[in-house]
Amino acid sequence: MSTEARKPPAQIALKIRRILGGKAGWNGVAVQFAFAAILGWIGYEIVSNARANLENQHIAAGFGFLRNNAGFDVNQTLISYTGSDTFLRVFVVGLLNTLVVSVVGIFFATVLGFVVALCRLSPNWLLSRVGEIYVEIIRNLPLLFQILFWYLAVLAALPNPRQSISLLGIAFISNRGLVIPAPIGGSGLMPFLAVLALGIAASLALRIHARRALFQRGQVIRIWPYVLGLLFGLPLATMLVFGLPFTLELPQLKGFNFAGGSRIIPEFVALTLALSTYTAAFIAEIVRAGILSVHKGQMEAGSSLGLSRGATLRLIVVPQAMRVIVPPLTNQYLNLTKNSSLAVAIGYPDLVSVWAGTSLSQTGQAIEIIAMTMGVYLLISLLTSAIMSVYGWRVSRSLGA
Repeated sequence: MSTEARKPPAQIALKIRRILGGKAGWNGVAVQFAFAAILGWIGYEIVSNARANLENQHIAAGFGFLRNNAGFDVNQTLISYTGSDTFLRVFVVGLLNTLVVSVVGIFFATVLGFVVALCRLSPNWLLSRVGEIYVEIIRNLPLLFQILFWYLAVLAALPNPRQSISLLGIAFISNRGLVIPAPIGGSGLMPFLAVLALGIAASLALRIHARRALFQRGQVIRIWPYVLGLLFGLPLATMLVFGLPFTLELPQLKGFNFAGGSRIIPEFVALTLALSTYTAAFIAEIVRAGILSVHKGQMEAGSSLGLSRGATLRLIVVPQAMRVIVPPLTNQYLNLTKNSSLAVAIGYPDLVSVWAGTSLSQTGQAIEIIAMTMGVYLLISLLTSAIMSVYGWRVSRSLGA
């Protein structure tokens, strides 16, 4: 007699119900196959419908349009670009503009967020209230409104270039943006950069060695004279041997605008200010909650050792709080990067503006352009999450978690 024949009918019925779903719910094999088939059919219908629409509009699918000339200019580029360049170069220009505003915004938002959080926790009543008012006002106003405020109410109200505000006669602020001296590379640029990179790497290695000697053997190693020589002495010697690494091209007023120098457009300034201040309000609450999660006995222990309040926070409390701060802080970094797409409201040439906007309207390749845009934001988010996850793992490991 077979094994199946010897099984009680109740067990056989239970096995059939598990295969079909039944009381097992969505764990049933048959139900999962049916669900996968439905998803496949929906995907097939979407692709077929998109292909038919493209054929009706006589639009060729594929990425061949990337080699065509763009035919339009971009007012801020980190690489050389003209209207005769290809759409692929437009994509790179927009991507770099998005990355630079995201990185700069993350830096200033983090610094400002930590400062506001420490203000809110300060025993000084006035400082604490100022921090609280900042958080409550900024985080409850729409980000788009804040971007328009900085752009239209603050930067647009600045004087024109002829009446611009001079900063020591080398930089000028006007409604056209901030004009600063531009560095022009010289013959000693490459040796200078190589020696500077070597000095930074050696300084970091000395710091790691000093910390290891302190924690393992209790030995205090004074490294600042060596770091000073590596970061300033070696580059200075390189300049004496190979010449100046660069010269400065000062901006000069000619006609109705400045010539020479480097210009930071007001759209970039407005977007960076809005993203930084808005995200900093959320980061401040995250940092405050992380610091409060550390037992108050840690502050008392630091005070009993003779440490100041600032030193206790920096050396004892904040390192322990980082384990709580890092996960929600990562979400704010991701939000800032994605919120940079609101730059289209003020004409900043980010990825959404020049690629998913102007390029899409000129080529009609909606599927390809939107897919590339989605892929870029997904990749940036995954890389940011990976970097912060590694940092969080190192923090937890250093705390013995």
